[in-house]
Amino acid sequence: MIEYLRNNSEIVWQALQEHLYLALLPILFGFVISLPLGYLAVRFTWLYHPLVNTFGVLYSIPSLALFVFLPVILGTKVLSPINVVVALTIYTVALLARTVADGLRSVDPVVAQAATAMGYRRTRRLIDVELPIALPVILAGLRVATVSNISLVSVGSLIGIGGLGQLFTRGFQLFYLEPILVGVVLSVLLAGIADLIIVLVQRAITPWTRAA
Repeated sequence: MIEYLRNNSEIVWQALQEHLYLALLPILFGFVISLPLGYLAVRFTWLYHPLVNTFGVLYSIPSLALFVFLPVILGTKVLSPINVVVALTIYTVALLARTVADGLRSVDPVVAQAATAMGYRRTRRLIDVELPIALPVILAGLRVATVSNISLVSVGSLIGIGGLGQLFTRGFQLFYLEPILVGVVLSVLLAGIADLIIVLVQRAITPWTRAA
């Protein structure tokens, strides 16, 4: 495996960069989209169950089928990375929107009422009080979404896109074990490092959870 890395370092590095791009960009988009959706589901309680059910259905769609079907809707080429980014953004929103809503719903109503009594308007109360309290729940969902995205990117290799997944397909096509092992090890390391980073960020921005 080490010999393969030495001889194919450029190919592996390029695959790793593509994998990071395809996995983390949807996380960013999905997080930005999920925050207002989760808030709306809490603000208007009648929206909660329809949104949760809709996202549950979306997340149940097989990733390969979505990768293949999206070009029909978006008008993109089958091999365009945009298909993977959009598909994984959909999965991220499906996971995170409910997590954001559940995190905000976990805020004690007494705390929200106390903030209102102290003069906090709705937006300021959301940013300064409710979101910080909901952060542990939200970041737990973000960890799941991030690890899920890193693994799902490899499925894109079946249609010619997929970062480290390309090492899998190359290994299977050539009956060569080394690229498969390199792809698996790097995917696991990538997921582990991303998860660790989120945990460290959570510990840094929510010190009160450690005290508890």
